[in-house]
Amino acid sequence: MESNDYNDPAMIGGCSVPIRVNRKSKPEPTIVKVNEIPIGSSEVVIIAGPCSVENHEQLMETAKAVKSAGGVILRGGAFKPRSSPYNFQGLGEEGLVLLKEARKVTGLPIVTEVMDTRLVELVAGYADILQIGSRNMQNYPLLKEVGMLRKPVLLKRGMMATIEEFLLAAEYILNQGNDQVILCERGIRTFETSTRNTLDLGAVPMLKHLTHLPVIVDPSHGTGHRWMVPSMAKAAVAAGADGLIIEVHYKPEEALCDGQQSLSPAEFAKLMADLKKIAQAVGREIY
Repeated sequence: MESNDYNDPAMIGGCSVPIRVNRKSKPEPTIVKVNEIPIGSSEVVIIAGPCSVENHEQLMETAKAVKSAGGVILRGGAFKPRSSPYNFQGLGEEGLVLLKEARKVTGLPIVTEVMDTRLVELVAGYADILQIGSRNMQNYPLLKEVGMLRKPVLLKRGMMATIEEFLLAAEYILNQGNDQVILCERGIRTFETSTRNTLDLGAVPMLKHLTHLPVIVDPSHGTGHRWMVPSMAKAAVAAGADGLIIEVHYKPEEALCDGQQSLSPAEFAKLMADLKKIAQAVGREIY
């Protein structure tokens, strides 16, 4: 692969063909609208909710807490890719049904992960945003499949992906006609072991320089530590992120997945208040 001249957005991938993700092909920012919520505008959008949908009480109580604190999109995994096949894998379609109910109760649009080309139609029938997780960033058949939809896609950076590889993965989606793509920096794997991943906040201004697509940050997976999430969330907004995706659980100590990096409702409410101050300091607002 040819090396990039990162001062020139046209050089993404070193390709001679037009690259749809680069800012030279579309100088104005792409604003992805989710039920009229604009992602990529001057307003910072907060997505929050549990790592995985566990049961009715857990999801409804967490969704209400997210809404009460000012979150505007609900996240929750129905299908969960786990490193161990013996860990909780999600509720599947039952989880999608619960997410649909949570949307009806709270009015929050929902984002959930799709892991398999065979499940795209099913998940798209429930979700307002389809998430492509880190492990599937280079699952090209899946990228093409969601690219044929006319529905927003949240694409997470692969845990060992370069910026160039990340943008070319997004290109697969745009190349199928779907330009409603949200890029998500969620940390990369490095030699450092004190955090779950190394959150690459430098990727935010770099991506904003290279592409017209909106960029959000996941400080939960980026750190793996609940106590670090507020600091990195505030830093991400200061760095220019268009939004955040944060794990919140009504009882983190009882979570079946990622409880150690999930905020409690009270912690999330405090963070939301702080984020408003950070956003104002850099000339933006929280949606």
